[in-house]
Amino acid sequence: MLMMAILSTITWQGLDSILRARDGSKAALDRTARLATVIVQWEQDLQALHETQAVPALHFDGRTVRMTRRTEGGVTLVAWSLRSGQWQRWVGPTTTRLMDLQESWIASQGLLGNEPGHLTLAEGASEWQIYFHRGGAWTNAQSTGDAVAVPGSPGGAAGVAVEALPAAVRMVITLDGKSLTRDIALGPSGGG
Repeated sequence: MLMMAILSTITWQGLDSILRARDGSKAALDRTARLATVIVQWEQDLQALHETQAVPALHFDGRTVRMTRRTEGGVTLVAWSLRSGQWQRWVGPTTTRLMDLQESWIASQGLLGNEPGHLTLAEGASEWQIYFHRGGAWTNAQSTGDAVAVPGSPGGAAGVAVEALPAAVRMVITLDGKSLTRDIALGPSGGG
């Protein structure tokens, strides 16, 4: 009887260890799959960049990346940010008027993290930096880029100068103490 009790205890401990290892592996796999999906969304947002005369097509202020992107039915503003250890993404409403896009841009500067269209992508994010590839080199996204003239409106208004889109975007983010770097080429004329 004593031998059977000892064997069952050893068996139970072994089975418990196997189950814990399986659960840990599943959690790590789920997190990796989610992160891969997030990176694909980051790439899709950058590939769909759309320049307007209302707001910059791509802008990083040290905390939030704002970009305008083409969507079915118009243009939308997307904001990726790092707040309180959370990597977040907010998508504004689809707009067809420049004034509405400007209002969305202003709204994105005061996001709290609980607005409609807001999604927490990853926990445990401690820092991030964005770089733009301009003139054959990586530069801090917060430095001034090359200005290009945008033609005036159909009514004949003078064109305005805006910052040219970079050739590529590099994101470096620290998640759970590990650094992740992702480079996205925007193509010959930026995101399009």
